Amino acid sequence: MQPTISKQKKGMSNREIILYSMGSILLVGGTFFVGRKIVRDAVKKHEENNSVEDGSIASYAKAIKMSFDNDGWWGTDEQALRNTLISIPSIQTFNAVAKSYQRLYNKSLMADLQSELSTSEYNEMVSIINGKLEKNNSTSINYNKQYETWARRLKSAFDKTYGFMPGTDEEGIKAVFTEIPSQTAFVQVAKAYQTLFNSSLMMDLKSELEFWEYEPMMKIITSKPK
Repeated sequence: MQPTISKQKKGMSNREIILYSMGSILLVGGTFFVGRKIVRDAVKKHEENNSVEDGSIASYAKAIKMSFDNDGWWGTDEQALRNTLISIPSIQTFNAVAKSYQRLYNKSLMADLQSELSTSEYNEMVSIINGKLEKNNSTSINYNKQYETWARRLKSAFDKTYGFMPGTDEEGIKAVFTEIPSQTAFVQVAKAYQTLFNSSLMMDLKSELEFWEYEPMMKIITSKPK
């Protein structure tokens, strides 16, 4: 009969026992990490296959990452990121996109948003997310919440900075104005802005925009139905 490992150990020196134990631990640990990598690679490949389908959860995650990478240019393509986040239909879908992003890139989407964007840009993107319906099949729209979301996004556009220099995100303002469906809705956004920031939206618009920018921007609103 072959002696058992425990009996064999009795004849081993302390050094041999330590080496044997370390070898066993390394073998088990190596097997675990290799197995985990195989699983991660399989999950990532599955997500990448799904990302080629327009409108899929993985395609949103990939589009967000592409806006961060910006074709190798310095900085993030904020307009592309904004458009992608706007196209995500609900908070439920966004949460699924965040999980897909984690599977694809082994990174936290919210952490990457924070590291890639300035404070005002991050606040704008978070406002876009928070202003969405909770679920895809939701039919009731919380208009007050939507007005507040647009107001917060406009404030983020006003607070834009370029390094240490204050500025204005005109594209951010234009994106909000394009989304606002009517002149009546714009009035409600202005009221929400006043309540949230104790400031006049119209006065801040005139202050933040050059005179040649103000009229074309307001024409977006005045051309909408009452």
